[in-house]
Amino acid sequence: MRRWNSTSVPDFIFMGLTDSAEAKPVLSVLFLLIYLITVLGNTGMILIIHLDPQLHTPMYFFLTHLSFLDLSYSSVITPKTLQNLLTSTKRISFLGCFTQMFFFIFFGGTECSLLSSMAFDRYVAICNPLHYPVIMSTRLCHVLLTCSYALSFVDSTVNVVCISRLHFCKSNVIQHFFCDTSPILALSCSDTFDVEIIIFIFAGSILVLSLITISGSYLSILSTILKINSTSGKIKAFSTCASHLLGVTIFYSTVIFTYLKPKTSYSLGRDQVASVFYTIVIPMLNPLIYSLRNKEVKNAAIRVLQKIPSVKQLK
Repeated sequence: MRRWNSTSVPDFIFMGLTDSAEAKPVLSVLFLLIYLITVLGNTGMILIIHLDPQLHTPMYFFLTHLSFLDLSYSSVITPKTLQNLLTSTKRISFLGCFTQMFFFIFFGGTECSLLSSMAFDRYVAICNPLHYPVIMSTRLCHVLLTCSYALSFVDSTVNVVCISRLHFCKSNVIQHFFCDTSPILALSCSDTFDVEIIIFIFAGSILVLSLITISGSYLSILSTILKINSTSGKIKAFSTCASHLLGVTIFYSTVIFTYLKPKTSYSLGRDQVASVFYTIVIPMLNPLIYSLRNKEVKNAAIRVLQKIPSVKQLK
């Protein structure tokens, strides 16, 4: 309660996506459908990988956790967004706001690092196929995963601690539909320069480190693919990383556009559109990208369905 007494803002009010009474039901139905597809798609991906022994490989080990992260950070944002659209209650407590911020940064940051681990996995698979089982051992996979979660935990903790120590006396209206760093910083009557620098360093370090790993991996992959003589061999090699490359491109382009800029360049309309895509749409797209473009996942899904008694009876 001491922190609440140091500011005149006991809670926050979301501006929301729209004030239009006609648009709210449409957005509610759209977001609900997207969220249901997200839950079903990512849960289905996790179950298929878990139930099919042929998918118990490093690549699908990382893909399981990618689905978990997509499901998690979508669940941190979407239900509250739906509540704001369907009801007149747009308030969120001070503690609730920073809890939402913590988990959103935590899951989103972990996904950044996890995508770089998946890029390294594709690099080893294509550039060092004979040593793949030795290099991508179970131990290394767990180390990479643990580092992803640990780095993001530090980043999210630094973000939340630094921002929560600021004084908020300008307004309690968040010009956004969830508690993100830029719109919260805009409400502070304290000098936020030092906080912004700290946040930029921590978040930027994770992003740059991930991008360096991904870029280095794919440059090596490209070099290896170009050395393959047959066209069919090149296509086969590229197809093993096409889904991941597409997912990385979509994810990082949105993250860079949304976050790697100063607070003064924050634009309500433009950033909200980018954030909707980043928080709600991408978690739905990832399971589609990795399943529709992947024959192994399709075949695994068929094998899992064939084991279900009710499906056998239909045959």
